[in-house]
Amino acid sequence: MAVTRRGVLVGALAGGGLALGYMLRPRSYPLPLHPHEGEFAFDAWIRIGADGVVTVSVPQVEMGQGVTTLIPQIVAHELGADWRQIAAEPAPVSARYANLALAAKWAPLWMPLVPSLADDPDDLLTRRWAQDEVFDVTADGTAIAAYEAAARAAAASARAMLAQAAAARWNVGWEECEVANGFVTHENRKLPFGPLAAEAARYSPPSTPPLRAEPMSERAGEFPPGAPLRYPRLDLPSKIDGSWTFAGDVRLPGMVFAAIRHGPIGRRTFLSDLDEGAAKGVPGFLRTVRSPEGQAAWVAAVATNGWAAEQALARMEPGFRVAAGADSDAVDTAMDEALHNARAHRIHSAGDMALVRDRLPIQIGYEVSPAIHAGIETAAATAWLHDGKLELWIGTQAPQAVRKTVAAALDMHLRDVVLYPVAIGGSFDRRLEHGQAVEAALIARAVSKPVQLTWSRREEFRAGLPRAPVSAVMAARPDSEGQIAGWRARITVPATAREFGRRLLHGDAPYDALEAVALDADPMALEGAVPPYAIPNLAIDHVPVRIGLPTARMRGNAHGWTAFFNESFIDELAHKAGREPLSYRMAMLGHDPRLAACLQRVAALSQWGGGSDASGQGLACHVIDAGGIGGRIAVVASARREAEGVRVDRLSAVVDVGRIVNLDIARQQVEGGLVFGLGLALGCAVRYAGGRPDSESLAAMGLPTLADCPAIEVDFIESREDPADPGELGVAAVAPAVANALFSATGLRLRRLPFFAEDV
Repeated sequence: MAVTRRGVLVGALAGGGLALGYMLRPRSYPLPLHPHEGEFAFDAWIRIGADGVVTVSVPQVEMGQGVTTLIPQIVAHELGADWRQIAAEPAPVSARYANLALAAKWAPLWMPLVPSLADDPDDLLTRRWAQDEVFDVTADGTAIAAYEAAARAAAASARAMLAQAAAARWNVGWEECEVANGFVTHENRKLPFGPLAAEAARYSPPSTPPLRAEPMSERAGEFPPGAPLRYPRLDLPSKIDGSWTFAGDVRLPGMVFAAIRHGPIGRRTFLSDLDEGAAKGVPGFLRTVRSPEGQAAWVAAVATNGWAAEQALARMEPGFRVAAGADSDAVDTAMDEALHNARAHRIHSAGDMALVRDRLPIQIGYEVSPAIHAGIETAAATAWLHDGKLELWIGTQAPQAVRKTVAAALDMHLRDVVLYPVAIGGSFDRRLEHGQAVEAALIARAVSKPVQLTWSRREEFRAGLPRAPVSAVMAARPDSEGQIAGWRARITVPATAREFGRRLLHGDAPYDALEAVALDADPMALEGAVPPYAIPNLAIDHVPVRIGLPTARMRGNAHGWTAFFNESFIDELAHKAGREPLSYRMAMLGHDPRLAACLQRVAALSQWGGGSDASGQGLACHVIDAGGIGGRIAVVASARREAEGVRVDRLSAVVDVGRIVNLDIARQQVEGGLVFGLGLALGCAVRYAGGRPDSESLAAMGLPTLADCPAIEVDFIESREDPADPGELGVAAVAPAVANALFSATGLRLRRLPFFAEDV
């Protein structure tokens, strides 16, 4: 029997109205940010000062994606403020800022049995869960989808209230007033926001916010190279002069500093050896703090400065024992066995399954190795336990989850954990994990002082969980003309998204989460596996596998491997059919003119030569669809083989992300995604032995340097579709484009990520 939303609600009503009544009960939440002296609050989003400064609350953490500019820009446009009047402030954790778009997208993680009941942001169930959980999570580029409507409504209401205040002075109808560039005007009279703020705050906003006819948007043609920006980034000046505050910049009176050593990644780790006497000669060293019994082992040194803490640990030379430590050889064996023999879960099918059954005429294998995050900023947190409360300064994508985890670790009430959000120096979803927060809180309790814990680069790599390994067998049945009659993907990957969900939403320890979902089907781990082409008979199978290694999210997530599989395979099919790769793709895109337009435009932008005759050009495209809001990209890479390895000379990309709020930020996100994806294609791989990674420094990761970065050109398709996130598209599409380019240049197919030197 199919489970429907209506059926569940009717059943709740018949079986006991208490649950339904709870869901329908109106909720009210206190104002998250109270105005300072001389300021006046307009909803939870906007405060206007007597000096005319408009401060916008930003409920998403700034980690380079530009959200500190995007949401204030939406407010400034709708309010009619001068951009020079706009300030941004990180919003505290509050149910008022629940990310409904992300809650709906992640419904399989918090409602795994029937996610379809909560897969729409407008669902009452989604709203109630997100508000009850204070789900202010920053992820998957959902800021515009989640907050644009609320920010616009607040700004439109504030604009009407300012107009009402001015109209009362002038004895005219407020609807006759105009609000623009920081002034309310009527004929030849005008007043700035500042003198009106106090009076405006006393008015009631209209029952329906008077939104402007057009939402905030910028067109690519408006900003030729070198043109001044209409909305320059608000965070840029302070990042240039060093005043922008990251977690490691926090300073408190009497603060001490901690350095840490973690045990290997394994089911159970123990601190086996520690010579505490060796640290007593280090000036400034205070004491050591160890992890609680029953938890993964770590030891921290506390000192009056960070250098002394690190030196003390180096002298003590902590030793660890590990039971069932993560081992890459065992991972490889488990992956290979599962790929060929384990039971698969069919997560998508269309057409006649008889045409995709058994062995198909073309079957090709691909692999993606585990990869480790390489954010600029390592994990850091500052904690201060005093007067029964814990104050925590941390850069995190999931603030409420941090509060809950820390409260549980210290056996405190949630209300006594106060979190101050600070910016992140690059995350790539690494800061959805928050082990450093618990460690800092435990150390602060032990030393009874404010303490700042900063992980070294080595500890960031040792304690960080990698992106999952993935293997795939891509199979196709061509028809007599070389077109694809049947397509089957058998993809072996741990249930990595469900595993992450257990850690984030239920507070599971890594190995507990791994065991809880080990052999579950995980459609989120195969996002993007359905190719964008019109293929009549199609099957996508997930083969979950136990690998004994916890895994985590990374920028691009499943799209980082599914795009590689699909676009590498489609290129191979075009070659086997004797078809030019662009026309082969175009023939299957009659249903998606937006993606077809991207392909046509990128062919012109890159002077596409067909990808043959050792041209060194390779083509790839991809679609990322989130709740019906889809972004599209087409990439042409120019690459060649050198004695030192792979050289990518040029990347040309054309992107359709719907309506663009800030063109400069959209371009930055696409360019950054392309470079990040190039890093995953050429490096970032990690192998484990005894629970330790084989790479513990950035220099060993094979990351592209500035000298290695190719020339990049990005063009945008003008569109009025709903805005889509530009930040993940480049990550997904660049690896297959480079692989296809290297085939053109060398005749060698690269079917494993990253492209190791011995492969080329």
